[in-house]
Amino acid sequence: MADWDAALDRARAHAPFLARALDRRPDLAEMLAAGEGTGALARARQSGEGQETGVALRRERLGLALVLAIGDLAGAFDLETVTGELSAFADDALSRAIVAAIKRRVDDAEDPGRAGFYALALGKHGARELNYSSDIDPILLYRPETLPRRRREEPGEAAQRYAREIVQLLSANTAEGYVFRVDLRLRPASEVSPLAIPENAALTHYESSALPWERAAFLRARAASGDIAAGEAFLAAIDPFIWRRSLDFGAIAEIGALTRRIRAKHDGPREPGPGYNLKQGRGGIREIEFFVQTHQLIHGGRRPALRVRGLFDALDALVAEELVPADDAHALAEAYRRLRTVEHRLQMVEDRQTHSLPHGEALAGIAKLDGLDGADALVADLTAHTARVGALFDTLLDRVGGGAADAPPPGARDAVRQVDTLEPAERKRMEDRVEGWLDGRYRTLRSSAAEKAFRSLLPSFLEAIAATPEPDEALLRWEKLLATLPSAINLFRLLEARPGLLEQMLRILSLAPPLADRLARSSSLLDALIDRTAFDLPGDAASVEAAMTPPAGTDYERALDRLQTVTSEQRFAMGVQLIESAHDPLEIAAGLSRVAEAAVRRAVAMASEEFAIRHGRIPDSELVVLGLGRLGGCALTHASDLDLVFLFTGDFQVESDGEKPLGATLYYNRLAQRVAAALGVPTATGALYEVDTRLRPQGVQGPLAVSLDSFSRYQQKDAWTWEHMALTRARVVAGSPAAREAVEAELAAALTMPRDPGELRDAVLKMRADMAAAKPARGPLDAKLLRGGLVDLEFLIHHQQLRHGAGLSPQLWTAIRELTQAGLLPDGLMEAHDILGRAIVAMRLLAPDAAMPDDARAEALAGACNAASPSDLLQSLDRARHCVAEGWSRFLGTTLEID
Repeated sequence: MADWDAALDRARAHAPFLARALDRRPDLAEMLAAGEGTGALARARQSGEGQETGVALRRERLGLALVLAIGDLAGAFDLETVTGELSAFADDALSRAIVAAIKRRVDDAEDPGRAGFYALALGKHGARELNYSSDIDPILLYRPETLPRRRREEPGEAAQRYAREIVQLLSANTAEGYVFRVDLRLRPASEVSPLAIPENAALTHYESSALPWERAAFLRARAASGDIAAGEAFLAAIDPFIWRRSLDFGAIAEIGALTRRIRAKHDGPREPGPGYNLKQGRGGIREIEFFVQTHQLIHGGRRPALRVRGLFDALDALVAEELVPADDAHALAEAYRRLRTVEHRLQMVEDRQTHSLPHGEALAGIAKLDGLDGADALVADLTAHTARVGALFDTLLDRVGGGAADAPPPGARDAVRQVDTLEPAERKRMEDRVEGWLDGRYRTLRSSAAEKAFRSLLPSFLEAIAATPEPDEALLRWEKLLATLPSAINLFRLLEARPGLLEQMLRILSLAPPLADRLARSSSLLDALIDRTAFDLPGDAASVEAAMTPPAGTDYERALDRLQTVTSEQRFAMGVQLIESAHDPLEIAAGLSRVAEAAVRRAVAMASEEFAIRHGRIPDSELVVLGLGRLGGCALTHASDLDLVFLFTGDFQVESDGEKPLGATLYYNRLAQRVAAALGVPTATGALYEVDTRLRPQGVQGPLAVSLDSFSRYQQKDAWTWEHMALTRARVVAGSPAAREAVEAELAAALTMPRDPGELRDAVLKMRADMAAAKPARGPLDAKLLRGGLVDLEFLIHHQQLRHGAGLSPQLWTAIRELTQAGLLPDGLMEAHDILGRAIVAMRLLAPDAAMPDDARAEALAGACNAASPSDLLQSLDRARHCVAEGWSRFLGTTLEID
């Protein structure tokens, strides 16, 4: 229960500033003595009514400072209430100062608070955690085109006048006191830049030349005052600068090193006692904040749940994301709450921004103001908290490179000699090989910083190489990676910071050539493996699409980058899941399909929005995308094309309603081209997807996009049997529910048309014979093209679907189940499908030439396919192929020659 009398007594006895404030505001003192804390807060907020802005704000500030302090001492207001009220007042004071500054020069300005001049709050202000006697550190930005100003006055000149006026109005210490000390040094290039900066100049700075500490500062940034909408739009624009999906351990290590230097240079006591700095001392407030912000910097780009400003909210999010143990988070939160509370006690005494415990009787006074018996009790309480924080912070610095002073990295030969498993001859070859890496042939190792980072990595790198299944293969691909990467310093630092990731990367290099090739083109793909979610399959297409969707207002090129990045990382992560046997290859194939479906949806949405800017939209009409083949069947491999057919609904004779109107057919053909381009555009890791549109009506001779009516007529009258076989695996991957329903009705109509059984059988057999002649199997693992393989299984299923109009599901496993239940397929085909399906998904990464590897890749391939050994895998494939051959014999009356 709040003890208002004791709080008032302690304030008068030990806090001269509060004693004077009580004398100046007897009305508030009376309300507080009566326990009317909430009413006193309301009265304090009204202290400046009827006064000009400067006087009003100073009186309100004094009233709030008094009420919040007494409420804090009484136990009526917790830390969040105190800091939240102070932060809200800072927002309001800044907004009123902006309006007053503009109105003073342009008295007829309309709505000056929304005229393109705004303040971004950073740090504790941005997090709504302001100190009791804190500076504020806003960044003042403006839009030149909307800024109110006098005639013949340049926007820049007007903005600087407003900035100076704002600082003077808030900071000047008058007879009424001051409002806030304002520090503008967090603005871009503060040593040379004006006090208020044009919005576009600030964007350019953060996109191209900002320093690592600036990124950390923006973790808690928010639009606080002035034109809030403009400020929020600015923060959305620099969101990629703040929350990077690509990890930058160099920047994090730089911040860690800075913090280490600050700790080393801090000449005060290391433990609580007289002179101890609650903010900068070991285990203090800054170390708690850095601990939390470092985790946000590392993981926030991939985990939106971490993008919160308040420290307590961030700790809760870190626990929820399983990045920080709950006990550690609780200890940090309790320490932060206690240190901030004592910090407030220090600042209440004389309204000074101090963080250091005083000496002698003054320290005893702080303890008594806090309600303790004396200094010893306060020091003991603080020591328990700072010791735990300091220990946690030490482990963090070790992980991010800001711990103890760096030792000289070992030389190449010394590093090789530390690997005990090498024979003398092997050691000599390895020494020469590693020295060759550092002789200047690789541009990635030519800078001194890169060489130093690599030498630091060398001992653990060589130990990991020696432990890989195929060291020689891993070394060859590592050298390819060094030769092709434009820069590798961040990769070296990342691998040094994450030893488990180093081992995983080397397994990729030794086991999966396609993944190794992608990694050689973009080492940032490893970032996707940092999170604990790296071995989780993707969610449904809607959730994946949400991850691909950038903030509102993002331009097309950046939106395309986001699509490409998320897609590439998801596909790479599932490749690693495959070689680590984390999931059944069939589940990975379904996951790859969900990612592709989300990518198609996002590409349609992006391209449609961009296309509509110039050409508008066509009323009551939309683009619909059909996925066929492995995409339609939810069974993509890492090497699969996307088989797409573009349709559009509505009247083909209608024009679009934009500045440059187009007829429906031309409109949707151009739009379809843009969608295909977005999906197939080359990226750092290669083309996102190979898009194949040859299954559309009339093939390459027909238009890229056709109306749904035209599609229906073609399927009913002109389509070949093979086209209807392809349609058995068609499904809508992009389109509204209404469009999906309409298309599915047309698909069902086409697939249930009456057919002559003999003609259908002859057509199916001829097509398969032609395919076998044109595309023979490449090797013993070619589970697709070997006779009795997946293609033969698909032909059998499609024949039965078209012959009987049954089992019409694009997913083969569903079709097999329904046809088997109807007696239209033999028992055992489901198992055969699974064996063949697993083999083809795994083979695309682990044996892309379809030959059985003669090294550790064979064991990895067998493990991925749930086989006990490579020979067991071959035997399983043989059984599956004979099962398919039995189905051909029974239902197609034809014998397959199984080798």
